[in-house]
Amino acid sequence: MVMPAETFHHPALFYRGDREYVAATTSFVRDGLAAGEPVAVAVPSDRLRLISSALGAQAGLVRLLDMREAGRNPGRIIPAVLRDFADRHPGRRVRIIGEPIWPGRTALERPACAQHEALINVAFAGREVTILCPYDAARLAPEVLDEAARTHPVLRDHAGERPSGEYAPELVLDACNRPFDEPGSCVSLPFDRTDLSAARALAVREAARLGIDGDRLDDIRLAVTELGANSLDHGGGSGTIRVWDDDGLLVCEVADRGHITDPLAGRRPVDAHSPGSRGLLIVNLVSDLVRVHTAPGTTVVRAYFASHRP
Repeated sequence: MVMPAETFHHPALFYRGDREYVAATTSFVRDGLAAGEPVAVAVPSDRLRLISSALGAQAGLVRLLDMREAGRNPGRIIPAVLRDFADRHPGRRVRIIGEPIWPGRTALERPACAQHEALINVAFAGREVTILCPYDAARLAPEVLDEAARTHPVLRDHAGERPSGEYAPELVLDACNRPFDEPGSCVSLPFDRTDLSAARALAVREAARLGIDGDRLDDIRLAVTELGANSLDHGGGSGTIRVWDDDGLLVCEVADRGHITDPLAGRRPVDAHSPGSRGLLIVNLVSDLVRVHTAPGTTVVRAYFASHRP
């Protein structure tokens, strides 16, 4: 999986401290602006303020996004952040800073972040795009930096840019597609075409018990509807929903007998007027985290919803 240098370029930036971060990111942005390339920056809000302040008036020429919000679920970053920006500029080379992993990410979120970074290489193969992914080398765990070397063909730091000798995104994808640990306790319900509504009702009832209300209940209802419809259409005509509380996160798990073979399933933006399934994409867009395990004869999707979002 080697990316041609003249098309897609995907370096990881290992930085230490604010000074290195600002110098490297603003140089990347200014080089893009000087070349006439559309530029987007999607990083956590505190980092966004640093970059914006250093750019001054040039910040107005850049699309700025808070990754804590836009990328709270790593599964939505490719369709709703990276592809959304790149697809707005057909026929032009674009450059993007995307920082999906920061020290505040939880152990539950980190595998999804690594999977996302590996899939960027698939999603943008052959496209005229440069995506720079910063990593806080001073505060992130060594295993996170090792993973970055496996998901990025190029590494960059204060000393310059070099090929990654560890580049092997397929290994990361395999490691992220492992069976999940069993929950301590849960409520469950088998469903088929006759009682998908009961599966929705179960999820909404458990969400309300956790104090989730308003639009988030609608999101949960929508996610379970889409996952259930996928089971009915692609998972053998039936499935099982399980719901539980994981330390303040509502988890809605749908399991069936299907097998997802497309690595970008749920990560391609879909034109509203085009036919075809949007199920897993919608789940990625409305959930706070999505994890998938799939193999011949089994697919398990877990959608997570925070009971109190910041």
